[in-house]
Amino acid sequence: MTLETLGWNRQRQSDFAARAEENLIPGRVVSEHRSHFGVATDAGELSAEIPGRLRNAAVQRSDLPGVGDFVALRRGVADGPAAIEEVLPRTSALIRKASGENRPQLLAANVDTVFIVTAPDGDFNLPRIERLLALVADSAAAPVIVLNKADLTDDAAGMMEQIATVAPGVPLHAISARAHRISGIERHFDGNRTIALIGSSGVGKSTLTNELLGRAAQATQEVRAHDSRGRHTTTHRQLFLRVRGGCIIDTPGMRGVEVWSTDGVADSTFADIEALAVGCKFSNCRHEAEPKCAVRAAVARGDLDAEHLATYVRRARAATSSGR
Repeated sequence: MTLETLGWNRQRQSDFAARAEENLIPGRVVSEHRSHFGVATDAGELSAEIPGRLRNAAVQRSDLPGVGDFVALRRGVADGPAAIEEVLPRTSALIRKASGENRPQLLAANVDTVFIVTAPDGDFNLPRIERLLALVADSAAAPVIVLNKADLTDDAAGMMEQIATVAPGVPLHAISARAHRISGIERHFDGNRTIALIGSSGVGKSTLTNELLGRAAQATQEVRAHDSRGRHTTTHRQLFLRVRGGCIIDTPGMRGVEVWSTDGVADSTFADIEALAVGCKFSNCRHEAEPKCAVRAAVARGDLDAEHLATYVRRARAATSSGR
């Protein structure tokens, strides 16, 4: 294990050098526990804690270190734990609204691609997939949708067509991790990229993690026969390094999916759409099928990218339906 195989690059080296002090070393958070973090370094994995200074400086809990973060560490004295002195700038952050609380929860940091994993045995739900797409859209990572357990249905092709209607342009893969049929998804790890897996309990994320790692790193369980619902096999987030290159972050199953947003979908990413929307006939225009929509007219003229609008619409739908 080296930092380079964990995704360290020139930009992260530059970020670290700008903050480096004597006795600080770089590392990447690979596991998070109640009292400490596991941090991988070029010298091996260390146990690390957060000093009070860093904890007090955090505006919200998601500002604190999480799995996937690159950090600046100070080695511990004797056999004591190391201290995470600073979290280096994130290139992406997968954040949702914490279940039952009005605060953001960091699921994974510095992820290149997110596998949204679904399955045909009771979990297949297009509105849920849309909400997960909105979650990924906010993270700055790229989405990929994986229909696992495709061998359990005779209509995998039909399900893929349905997914494509809510995820235009998003890569889709129909696989069966348990049957060792995962061809096509290996390419997403090229260049030591980091992939996070999200989805409901029971869709086979842990089985897929094991298949991609080539070893039984995660425990797996059967889904309940009477309702096809899964049990929480994975109880905490953890980053795994693959022998074949790249990293995987497996996450616990999510029953509820709420996008963390303080002002709906309006942000600088979609400022161009918000400006065009002023010209729509209806003030509550969704830019889908309403007449005299100035936003769709801009797409028709070639002044606005169609996929950019599709992403906005997905996020708007997810924000509206996040309580379902």
